[in-house]
Amino acid sequence: MTQTLMNPDTIASLFTREGRFLCARWGRPVAPVIFGLADESLAVFRDATRAVLAHARHPIAETDPEMGANLMTFFLRDWQELGDLPDIEGLTGQPDLAARLQGSGADQYRLFRFDADGTIRACIGFVNMGGRLADAHPGQLAETVAVRAMLSFARDVTPTRELAALIRAAYDPVMPAVATDPAHALRLAARVSRQI
Repeated sequence: MTQTLMNPDTIASLFTREGRFLCARWGRPVAPVIFGLADESLAVFRDATRAVLAHARHPIAETDPEMGANLMTFFLRDWQELGDLPDIEGLTGQPDLAARLQGSGADQYRLFRFDADGTIRACIGFVNMGGRLADAHPGQLAETVAVRAMLSFARDVTPTRELAALIRAAYDPVMPAVATDPAHALRLAARVSRQI
């Protein structure tokens, strides 16, 4: 979904899943780790993650004191490789994940874990490089992966100037770190409009 106009309805739709609105940001510094990439590609993804976090004015860390890494991204050649990851079911809490992703034709999948206050505690992402993403531009893909991990988006988003403004607005210290009322979209839209 490409965002061309960040009005309240558009913003609300980005955070509404099965009729429930949730806009949450990270509540702790982000400690990223990436698996499955060659060294030359790894640098591109690390730089993109740092740039997205810097834009949001949110800290990055070498390690999380509880989890070690809290933003984990796995790059795979196909979804069947999920079965080779140690304790994948324990990590995701989702049995038969590989079969479900294969059946849905998904290119990417991510899930969030939340702290007691509702802020993002961890994000685990999987990227299938064996399908449509095989020829993706590394820089663009890196930015997309990083952006999608910044907020509790209910659907896939594509990096745009407007989306960057939305992320920055959501990380404004005067805004709540977690919102479950769709009226939050009105406040975000007002702040986005002042940035673009």
